[in-house]
Amino acid sequence: MQPRNMSMSGVVDLAAVKAAGEAKTKAEQTRAEAARHGGTPAVTPSALVIDVDEAGFERDVIQQSAEVPVVIDFWAEWCEPCKQLGPLLERLAVEYNGRFLLAKVDVDANQMLMQQFGIQGIPAVFAVVAGQALPLFQGAAPEAQIRQTLDQLVQVAEERFGLTGLQVDADAAAGAESAAVPAGPYDALLDAAVSALDAGDLSGAVQAYRNVLADDPGHPEAKLGLAQAELLARVQEMNPGEVRKNAADNPTDVEAQIAAADLDLAGGHVQDAFGRLVDTVRRTAGEDRDAVRVRLLKLFEVIGSEDPRVTAARQALASALF
Repeated sequence: MQPRNMSMSGVVDLAAVKAAGEAKTKAEQTRAEAARHGGTPAVTPSALVIDVDEAGFERDVIQQSAEVPVVIDFWAEWCEPCKQLGPLLERLAVEYNGRFLLAKVDVDANQMLMQQFGIQGIPAVFAVVAGQALPLFQGAAPEAQIRQTLDQLVQVAEERFGLTGLQVDADAAAGAESAAVPAGPYDALLDAAVSALDAGDLSGAVQAYRNVLADDPGHPEAKLGLAQAELLARVQEMNPGEVRKNAADNPTDVEAQIAAADLDLAGGHVQDAFGRLVDTVRRTAGEDRDAVRVRLLKLFEVIGSEDPRVTAARQALASALF
């Protein structure tokens, strides 16, 4: 799914504040002190991904962010997009070799942290740099765009804050890279789908996901990927201003409301998209109503059936229908 808030405007603003200079000075002092004592101990690749809770947040995230950018992945076991994004972030944390630290926060067990960061939906990804928090993106996203965001993050962290990251044990890193991971039966097709998404080939991604589902109709990653790729394909050629004006001017036009709901969801406005279509179901009947209902069910697949926003929207849909 197209990432939401996939921009580093927060980092750019952060670079201008006084904290940047102070953090850079502190980082330089920390490195100098470590050098006098024989240098900072190298960490293993496995130490680049940590589970964090409310009790250890100050130590594991805030304090660590004075040495390395900390990327926070807010997730939950019931969240299907989280199961797609989480392993990708973990792999990138090892690949970036200490340039950022990945902290994983289970929102079900850490509701206070979720509230403090103002999170409305997951997966949600934030960063903390020199004690300063900023949003990166929300929702699963193509790997190429995630890499672009991480590259910008580590660049700003080094240039503005002097944070060069953690030293990783070279021998341990080599061992981690050489460890063989058995390929799953659909890994090649799923990799092809991701590559197509990264290249902007939405039709190719759709076909790759359909190839998986033709053999395994219940494959969760392929179902999620297909729903997201189809959504992106639908909104790719839309003119957002025209679509939204058409929907506002024609509240009973089913196609206008469906198109606007697609834009809402692609832009991260999940509840707006669901609410728009539920309201349209209430105003329509017959084939029009069924068309809206079918599209709403497709949008549920983009987010994942276990997301609480989907659960609430299903209940609203049932009420509107019956």
